Amino acid sequence: MINLIPNQEKKRMLRDFYFKLVILVLVMLSVTVFVGSIALLPSYFFSISEKNIAEQKLEIEKLKPVPSFDEKTSNMIVDLDQKLDLIERLQKDKFIVSERVINAISLKRVDGIKINTITYEEDALKVKKISVNGTAASRETLLSFRLSLEQDTSFKKVDLPIANFIKGTNIQFYLTLIPS
Repeated sequence: MINLIPNQEKKRMLRDFYFKLVILVLVMLSVTVFVGSIALLPSYFFSISEKNIAEQKLEIEKLKPVPSFDEKTSNMIVDLDQKLDLIERLQKDKFIVSERVINAISLKRVDGIKINTITYEEDALKVKKISVNGTAASRETLLSFRLSLEQDTSFKKVDLPIANFIKGTNIQFYLTLIPS
């Protein structure tokens, strides 16, 4: 079958088709947005009314006077304070690593040292220990890290097992510190 429509007419018809398609998509999109907006209006008005009711209740509660404590309530408060003081005194004996110790470790870290974990423990003899695990690029960087930690007054003892020096590069190390 011979096509008798000239090329310019074909191009114009194709352009008209795309134009109509874009218009159709835009009209459908606008209708969808409009219907969606109308569907959401009841929920919007409901949430605004709930918010207003909550604000009104809050204002009413703010205007009410605060009741005074009776003797029973005051005794309960004193008893609770005593119990909290007892718990706080017991907590003072716990081992808490300060920010100073963590900063000392991180500031002494040299290039080539990557710290993976820092753990704190207390053994049966009440000896407090800080364990540092990480990766060192070489033996020299690991040794310089250990020496810098030994010079720090925050630590009494720095224990780096000789087994950490077996590998020459990418050394997985385990370091134990005893804080001062």
